[in-house]
Amino acid sequence: MKVNLKIWRQKNAKTEGKMVDYTVDGVNPDMSFLEMIDVLNEQLVNKNEEPVAFDHDCREGICGMCSMYINGRAHGPLHGTTTCQLYMRHFKDGETIYVEPWRAKAFPVIKDLVVDRSGFDRIIAAGGFVSVNTGQAQDANAIPVEKADAEKAMDAAACIGCGACVAACPNSAAMLFVSAKISHLALFPQGQPERDLRALNMVNQMDAEGFGNCTNIGACEAECPKEIKLTNIARLNRDFLVASLISE
Repeated sequence: MKVNLKIWRQKNAKTEGKMVDYTVDGVNPDMSFLEMIDVLNEQLVNKNEEPVAFDHDCREGICGMCSMYINGRAHGPLHGTTTCQLYMRHFKDGETIYVEPWRAKAFPVIKDLVVDRSGFDRIIAAGGFVSVNTGQAQDANAIPVEKADAEKAMDAAACIGCGACVAACPNSAAMLFVSAKISHLALFPQGQPERDLRALNMVNQMDAEGFGNCTNIGACEAECPKEIKLTNIARLNRDFLVASLISE
């Protein structure tokens, strides 16, 4: 199959970018979207042209690196799918595909489709961990955890930090990401001692990074490749409110 690509090209963070047209012929329908970009880059290298820069790592839907805005949707048209799990058979032969980087003030473009998502790292560093010294690891069943809480925590922990929630949100809010990271700790006994301080510190860091405010639109959940639920945001808001009252 043959596809026409309109890809955002930007030399670096200080230069202006623009959409550039490319045509890739002989695309195997069973290729992933990233493999198709690999084919394009091989063609560009053979012509002594600059290949398209994009993030990738595991290519198994786990690392969260393959952040591309495809035809106006984060990670492309399929629900609950990362870009590396999007296959070319989901596009039509001869189709024109628009490929852009995440668009958010807090995710500045580094080059082409690569954006700086270190803001997420700083949010985690602000409190997304358990720092209490608990000594030697206990047996798996030594601390009773309600099954419902364990399942909610594991669902929240599935967040891969790709940033699709930010890219999809018209406000560029990071509430779904932050709430997932807070929830998976808040639902376990080990996360209770620092629960209030964690919510306060992580939300304050999120605001300092320049992410927008949540207005309950729901685009974040709709585009999340791991289907993180909005109920986590409700938990975050509750924890942050309690922490704010306690700190006063």
